[in-house]
Amino acid sequence: MLDFPTWRKVWLWLITGLCIAAALPSLLSATSVRWPDALPDPMVNLGLDLAGGSHILLEADAAQVATQRLENMEENVRNTMRRAEPRIRIGDVSTRDGRLSFMLDDPGQVDRARELLLPSINGTGLVREWDLAVEDGNRMILTPTSEGIDQAVGDAMESATEVVRKRIDELGTREPTIIRQGDTRIVVQVPGLQDPDQLKALLGQTAKLEFKLVDQNALPSDVQQGLAPPGSEIFAYADTSAFAGSSLAVRRLGGIRGDNLTGAQQSFDPQTNEPVVNIQFDSDGGRRFAKLTTENVGKPFAIILDDTVLSAPNINEPIRGGTAQISGGFSVETANQLAISLRSGALPVDLAVIEERTVGPDLGADSIKRGMLAMLVGSLLVIALMIASYGRFGVYATVALVINVAMLLGIMAALNTTLTLPGIAGFVLTIGAAVDANVLINERIREERKRGRRVVAAVENGYKEASRAIYDANVTNFIAGVLLFLFGSGPIRGFAVVLIIGLFTSVFTAVTLTRMWVADWLRKAKPKDIVL
Repeated sequence: MLDFPTWRKVWLWLITGLCIAAALPSLLSATSVRWPDALPDPMVNLGLDLAGGSHILLEADAAQVATQRLENMEENVRNTMRRAEPRIRIGDVSTRDGRLSFMLDDPGQVDRARELLLPSINGTGLVREWDLAVEDGNRMILTPTSEGIDQAVGDAMESATEVVRKRIDELGTREPTIIRQGDTRIVVQVPGLQDPDQLKALLGQTAKLEFKLVDQNALPSDVQQGLAPPGSEIFAYADTSAFAGSSLAVRRLGGIRGDNLTGAQQSFDPQTNEPVVNIQFDSDGGRRFAKLTTENVGKPFAIILDDTVLSAPNINEPIRGGTAQISGGFSVETANQLAISLRSGALPVDLAVIEERTVGPDLGADSIKRGMLAMLVGSLLVIALMIASYGRFGVYATVALVINVAMLLGIMAALNTTLTLPGIAGFVLTIGAAVDANVLINERIREERKRGRRVVAAVENGYKEASRAIYDANVTNFIAGVLLFLFGSGPIRGFAVVLIIGLFTSVFTAVTLTRMWVADWLRKAKPKDIVL
């Protein structure tokens, strides 16, 4: 137990030194000393309650998910029946009352149509997504199940949460907190962001990009009155467009969505020098876009973003290569925001800001000051008690305590974790846990000496027997910390992170490092007795 070969000492001091070095940038940031730019600078990020920032609560429109599923199913039905051999002709398609119904021209093809639609009805999971019924011998009715809608809403919210996370990361912010709340809400907390307007603009943009053919048969007078021909729908021009205030009729089905985008960058039009957004499709999207433009040369198609028409240029020639350009009276800032939104993906559902709070940095600074004061006072009292009670062994415990705090800070910086107010409480708790381990060891050594054991044997048995209780106690704390991290959120997880890391550092410093120091002292001094 007290045998420490040279290689082991070097290894222990190397681990300790690396952790302390990782803590230096964070410690120096509170002083006037500047960390060299050429060196790595891992930092502990401060949470919303310490650094201030913005808190936004977003809510999704679940009804929009059901509407989108209905539209997707209609397009799927049309494509499936069109590709069938022989082709199955349908008519009188309706999406009223939240269900899809259509007539088969040939009643004898009902069984064949049912067979073709089974994969779409059953879906890919364990939940049946649609109910299929046949009325009057040739009318097929598809009704979404409540389980299917719930699953679709859950999938949409998971996707929306990931899109929100990507967009915020693109802003260059650090360690945002983005979590789901309930079935249709997302909590977004961005530390250090005092002006949430840019964030709200970015998160409020669905970035649903569509390319749809213009319905050239629609009468302009009907369009302006909001009357769309069968199979078409009406969208208003964007406020930044030259046609702002007017509307356009486009074909509802058969267009291309921006789901196949692989990139989007803000750029400038080489002819007009106006800000534009250049987009790139993947292989499938590029092929479909080339097919659309090849089959409709000379016809106009609309570029629609979030249900507003940016522009409706004519297709002068097939557009191949999987690239396209979006223009629409952008400024450099709005074009860049659109590029960010398109790169991170379209939100599957609209998100509305229903709650907004801005937390100032003054409250966090006061919390840090009081937390540091509590830690300092607590540490000084503990140090005084340890030295008074255990002498030299109390000094070892004190040094281990200081190293423990530095290592904990260094590991948090290396992992790029966020320190919250409960995290400071975790720091204070770690100090107590680290000292508690040394108390157990020293008291055990004292008992061994009272039993008449020699100094070396008493120390060796003291560390050996006390370590069992220390490990048992820390394993139970570790289990509690893991459960807090897995099932908690926000501040609770921040506390759990500090607690878990602190358990490892406290055992390492209080047990391993102090044992190495005591072993060196015993080997060099060879004391006849120890004062405890």
